[in-house]
Amino acid sequence: MSAEIIIVLAILISVIVLLVTEWMPLEVVALLVLGVLAISGIVSPIEALAGFSNPAVVTIWAVFILSGGLTRTGIANILGRQLLKVAGRKPSLLVATIMVIAGLLSAFMNNVAVAALMLPVVMDIARKTDNSPSALLMPLAYGSLLGGLTTMIGTPPNILVSEALRENGLTPFSLFDFTPVGLMVMISGIAFVTLIGTRLLPKPLQNMNRSEAHKDFRPQYALQERLFEIKIPPTSALVGKTLAKSRLGSGFGLNVVGIIREEKTLLAPEITQTLQADDMLIVEGRLDRIQEMNHWGQLTLDTDRIGADVLFAHGMQVAELPLGPASAFAGQTLSGIGFRNRFGLTVLAIGREGRRINEDLKSQLLEADDRLVVCGPAMEMAAFQNHTDFLSPRQLDPLGFTNTYSMEDRIRRLRISEGSGLVGLSVNESRLGDAVDVQILYIVRQNGVALIPKSSDVFEASDQLIVSGDVDMISILLMKGIEGVFVQDPSRHPDPSMIEDDHVGLVEVILSPHSVLSGQTLSQIHFREKYGLTVLAIWRKGRAHRSGLRGMALEFGDAFLLYGPWKKLNVLGREPDFLVLTETAQEPPREDKAKVALTIMAAVLLPVMLGWVPIYIAVVMGAAFMVLTKCLTMEEAYRYIEWKAVFLIAGMLPLGTALDQSGAARLLAEGVIGVLGPLGPLAVLFGLLVITFLATSIIPTSALVVLMVPIALKTSASLGISPYGLMMGIAMAASSSFTSPISHPANVLVMGPGGYRFIDYIKVGLPLTLVILAVLMLTLPIFWPL
Repeated sequence: MSAEIIIVLAILISVIVLLVTEWMPLEVVALLVLGVLAISGIVSPIEALAGFSNPAVVTIWAVFILSGGLTRTGIANILGRQLLKVAGRKPSLLVATIMVIAGLLSAFMNNVAVAALMLPVVMDIARKTDNSPSALLMPLAYGSLLGGLTTMIGTPPNILVSEALRENGLTPFSLFDFTPVGLMVMISGIAFVTLIGTRLLPKPLQNMNRSEAHKDFRPQYALQERLFEIKIPPTSALVGKTLAKSRLGSGFGLNVVGIIREEKTLLAPEITQTLQADDMLIVEGRLDRIQEMNHWGQLTLDTDRIGADVLFAHGMQVAELPLGPASAFAGQTLSGIGFRNRFGLTVLAIGREGRRINEDLKSQLLEADDRLVVCGPAMEMAAFQNHTDFLSPRQLDPLGFTNTYSMEDRIRRLRISEGSGLVGLSVNESRLGDAVDVQILYIVRQNGVALIPKSSDVFEASDQLIVSGDVDMISILLMKGIEGVFVQDPSRHPDPSMIEDDHVGLVEVILSPHSVLSGQTLSQIHFREKYGLTVLAIWRKGRAHRSGLRGMALEFGDAFLLYGPWKKLNVLGREPDFLVLTETAQEPPREDKAKVALTIMAAVLLPVMLGWVPIYIAVVMGAAFMVLTKCLTMEEAYRYIEWKAVFLIAGMLPLGTALDQSGAARLLAEGVIGVLGPLGPLAVLFGLLVITFLATSIIPTSALVVLMVPIALKTSASLGISPYGLMMGIAMAASSSFTSPISHPANVLVMGPGGYRFIDYIKVGLPLTLVILAVLMLTLPIFWPL
């Protein structure tokens, strides 16, 4: 084995590990591969960059634009409106019809775009026909994947294998060469999902009647459990304050969804709404937040300002504690680490890239090279001198701390009086600091002993609490502004229907496939302030999250339960980053351009079918005309291109070249032949299909095809068999990503709205994959003899 083969195989193994673990963005992995191959001399610099001009890559991004043109002109909406007329209310007929329409669209459009386009339509159909969304949404995703198998432009793997054949001096697949086998797979898949698969999907809640379970998504979020009423007494300092100034939402995580005042109910009040005496607030949140609010009200302020010197009293020190470059705590939060209980220190602020962070510290994701500004006893500081995850702490003096971090305005000394209800409660039981952004730095006992509070420490009379936090929040807490607010009846939960009317409502929303907000928090994007809507819950990976939503990083596939005025929900439906799951809230498509878009698509396909123009030229021309005829704008065209896929494919193509030129592909092919060759060509086909089916659950489909193609070509050459059956089989197996929600974006897209868990994809996707494997083994040798 030559050194070059060893290097290529080492790069291949590293790439597979990085693609599976996602330690770094996939497109970054691809670009690093490109650079390493060029620097090592395994491929030339020109070959390393050739992926960006490769006809397959050009075809893929142009097809994304064509798909965007069909999306914005409402082709799926037009078909969706006909869906009810054709399918009626019978679940099996609905499932089959949805999958057929999704499949037909996916033959010429991007799979994810089809799923996103039809999702609001299918949700509306579920509500109108009294069917559960869980019975319809996974079939929608699977239908879009199955349809992509039927044409060359239906999915990137088909385009990639066709171009690979051309580059190796073989006749490439034509536009409809995939259709005979693809249609057999699609029909078999639809039949399986309709007759068997839907029986394996999760059922609606058993303790509800059929109508409620199918029409209402609220039970999924257990919304009623978190609804209660609180009374604002005349003595409360909240009287006269706006909802924004009250900090009920941002401070305590309590969403005011309605105000009952003088027997009139104001739903979805604006944050500028002023609270009045005897207001009854309809609140969504946790009851224990009220308990915490009242406990803060039992504290008294010792002095207005005490300065930063108090941080250096009672044996306390302040130091900068840098995270190491390879710290295991990078990417975690202080709350998740349990920093104070674990290390006996309090974090005052975080220094990052020349700026200071001193708000929402518990929910901040730590980054390598962050500097934690910590306060605590000298003994605890000394423990970090040789810590594996932190560099040695740098002690700060009062002047240096004040000049660098200027936190003296945020520090106050509070006292627990003799008759306070806090006496005898542990820090954990009091919940002080759980919701509000005010933290206890340390406690000074009556005898002068100071301690960093742990969850189990109990408050005593005359304790002094040195706290840090927002000055306005501390003022509200200590002015008895919250104390006296009480729950009207803890056992009574208002019916969710009472918070909706003709002007205000609840709706589900997901991130669109083209969103740029993934990884950001609701707080960072100022969601409430920008859109005037309240996020009541987030459904993620099979369960509802209803607390700490402002600090949660958004993920593709999340479903958000939003509450607010319908006019604002309709405005949100026009935002490209969000997909509102009802067709009435969507931005109106340009249906007057639908015929133009279909004409352009026909003009693209016809010359390709007749062999007059290469497909990569035809689709580029078609993409240009979609913009010229205003079927979509240039900005929309850029958004519809899946740039991650483009960079991933362009960066990985040089690795395919390296596998071929270095002899590594031949070596791997010899391994396949050695094991399966004696059993005949069908055994080789079966082996390659099984490997691809297994890998597609954990490796992006396009990257997988790039890696498998050289092996398939070398295997066919060594055995003297036709490569076409192997190549088509690999493309179809790679695109059959059914067994995991993360194996394809279309699967992730429906996970939240459908209320699916990971296991649901395995229960339906695994037997579906076996069905497709059997169909491929039967049909490929017939249409593409080995």
